[in-house]
Amino acid sequence: MADPAPISFARGAPSLDIVAVDELRAAANAAFENDPAGTCMYGTAIGYVPLREWIAEKHGVPAEQVIVTNGSMQADAFLFQECVAAGDKVIVEAPTYDRTLLSLKGLGAEIIAIPLEDDGIDVVALEQALVDGARPKLAHIIPNFHNPGGCTLSMPKRQKLLELAAAYGFLIFEDDPYVDIRFAGEPLPRMLELPGGAEHVVYASSFSKTVCPGIRVGYLVGPADRIGRIVKIATNTYISPNMVAESIVNQFCRSGGMDGAIATVKDALRERRDVLCAELRTQIPDAKFVEPEGGYFLWIDLPEGTDGAALFAAAAERGLQFVKGTDFFLDGGGSSLRLAYSGVTPEQISEGVGRLADAYASL
Repeated sequence: MADPAPISFARGAPSLDIVAVDELRAAANAAFENDPAGTCMYGTAIGYVPLREWIAEKHGVPAEQVIVTNGSMQADAFLFQECVAAGDKVIVEAPTYDRTLLSLKGLGAEIIAIPLEDDGIDVVALEQALVDGARPKLAHIIPNFHNPGGCTLSMPKRQKLLELAAAYGFLIFEDDPYVDIRFAGEPLPRMLELPGGAEHVVYASSFSKTVCPGIRVGYLVGPADRIGRIVKIATNTYISPNMVAESIVNQFCRSGGMDGAIATVKDALRERRDVLCAELRTQIPDAKFVEPEGGYFLWIDLPEGTDGAALFAAAAERGLQFVKGTDFFLDGGGSSLRLAYSGVTPEQISEGVGRLADAYASL
């Protein structure tokens, strides 16, 4: 018998069928026609100026408070480089994005992992760590449709984080690439927009999750002096970011293409999430998870003692990929896993959960 066609729940990216390819092609044509010099030539480290202005208007801040970067991971790296030195304490959620852990380890930061709850970081545990003497420089928070947790930070916790940041003098890094992909529940304000946010928050987002993964355009919003220091780091890193990509994104946003693209992605991901949750409840009733209100990811906790590494191997034998929970922790996560439902069809989700259930039963 031939091996089954592979199914991957591993990578957080939309499938090509829900990417607005025609609209992107039109935006690219408009970028080259309307501003060939700005699109084709070197820019400066601040990014493509019209896009920077569009982002600033969206967030209600002066353009001097925005830098556009080659994806939000580069924005993250610039911020970490600007404010974290070896030995500095940094708060992260447990679990958190694996690349964040890698970046902070590379800088020699002392990482303090605070548990993630169904409505975001455990602010009681965070406050206790602060009372006990922890003095972090920065707290990295993924507020909406968490990667990998799938949960959303509640409004009371957003307010509490700002109170703690003001009381203990740390910076909140609001890492928010999924915010526009909400397909259930009510939108919550960004911490950047709440009282105290202008002083204590640097905000990052990305067009890779809403336009297409290959576009690689992200940005930071924060106090002008801090953004100015990050611009100097960017200037020393490259002559210019990707002006072609940024010019295309600018045209895409200003033409109204973004609204249609987001609507298409939301409709598709809502259906995929619904199928995934229903199949998990039916086929793997042991699985515990928070049903995401948006984004790309769902986090599963299996019963204590489940061998995640063995499950990963058994799933691979059945042509199924996911990401092990241990990738998102400094220590722990052995009985957990992350499933990305963004790049698979509903039919593939049903088949994939069946393979996962069979692998789980085989342990």
